[in-house]
Amino acid sequence: MNTQITEDQLIEIYSEISEGNAEIKKYYPGDSPDRQPVQTVYGGAQLFKSGTIKKIGELALKSFKEFGSDPQTFSKGLGLIGDDDYRKLIHSKVLKKLEREAVEDFRIDFEDGFGIRPDDDEDQTAVFTAGETAIAMKENLLSPFLGIRIKSFSDEMMKRAIRTLDIFITELVQKTDGKLPDNFVITLPKVTNKKQVSAFVKVLKTLEKKTGLSEGSLKMEMMIETTQSIFDHNGNANLISLVNEGEGRCIAAHFGVYDYTALCDITAKYQNMQHSVCDFARQMMKVTLAGTGVWLSDGATNIMPVTIHRGEDLTAEKIRENYESIYKAWKISFDDIKHSLQSGFYQGWDLHPAQIPVRYAAVYDFFLESLDQASERLTNFIDKAAQATLVGDIFDDAATGQGLLNYFLRAFNCGAVTKDEIIKTGLTETDLRGRSFMKIIENRK
Repeated sequence: MNTQITEDQLIEIYSEISEGNAEIKKYYPGDSPDRQPVQTVYGGAQLFKSGTIKKIGELALKSFKEFGSDPQTFSKGLGLIGDDDYRKLIHSKVLKKLEREAVEDFRIDFEDGFGIRPDDDEDQTAVFTAGETAIAMKENLLSPFLGIRIKSFSDEMMKRAIRTLDIFITELVQKTDGKLPDNFVITLPKVTNKKQVSAFVKVLKTLEKKTGLSEGSLKMEMMIETTQSIFDHNGNANLISLVNEGEGRCIAAHFGVYDYTALCDITAKYQNMQHSVCDFARQMMKVTLAGTGVWLSDGATNIMPVTIHRGEDLTAEKIRENYESIYKAWKISFDDIKHSLQSGFYQGWDLHPAQIPVRYAAVYDFFLESLDQASERLTNFIDKAAQATLVGDIFDDAATGQGLLNYFLRAFNCGAVTKDEIIKTGLTETDLRGRSFMKIIENRK
């Protein structure tokens, strides 16, 4: 068979292609199979104590039992679609989750949730919260993921932000013999430019060196809540540049709905999770950071599920109004969370304990309604890949396979499905434990 391209020319062409492919793999290693929390609860630093996370979980369970005591009532309040068996299944899973692990991730907030206070007050609060965190670590009272949010790196706030972080980390490691909580992260809000991130990294490196923490142990997450974080001053997409400035420390990007909509000149009445400008920002985050391994988180519904009337001797009318108030807020939150999930944002904020049952109901509904389709697709994909490798062909679509597997890992990690339920789909316990699509293929060969 005659060909026109010489062997030397092919070698040069292959080398150029491989060089480009290697660069893509470097910057886009694929989604991480590690557990990502489905929620982050934010609480003002001035309110944080060692038992705060446990207390929030108890309040979430109390709200669930009071206003969603049975599957029918709970489902009706959310607008959950499904037959009686499905509603019972969701209700049962939410109850188990709230009893076992109501709060997956918690952020001690020194920004909006804390406000602007005298320096002495914030200094003392940083010392106190570090001490309470150390107590909670010792008594196993923390959530699986934990962090603090400092103030922004604006000219007005940067000194306060760095000082608070310095005090907190210094006090914490002194009280814990140099240990950090599991999955600890520091949130930098209102990011606008690369130099804020590079300066933040310098702060983290300095703190590690001075306190004896291992290099790279202080991780960060950025808040995407300014228009400048989406596009820089030259009109270029900015997100990947911000992440790269993190030198591998940036593990997540959280979308700040209300600051972002305000900066887009959206009036307060129309600032909500599903506004079109929010969808655009989410799409930019998704497209720019897909495959980088950086987790994406959505913001919070700001309609709180609270009762209108307080007291014990309430009339039947006032009790009815209380229930309606809760269910109205629940329905808005449920729809917002489902919208986030459908946009590929598997994590979001909760600001009130009574929002937490809704979070899990929406997440479980999202995963369970797609379980059969996802199972069939992954099974077919595994069979195709295993057949290719069996006959000696190279299967080069492992990233897609890992993405399909990650669906089941997410569903399992948050409690939407159990290990036994996943095994029924055709995956084995070894498959699930390995967390790797390519390992599954090797096991099928």
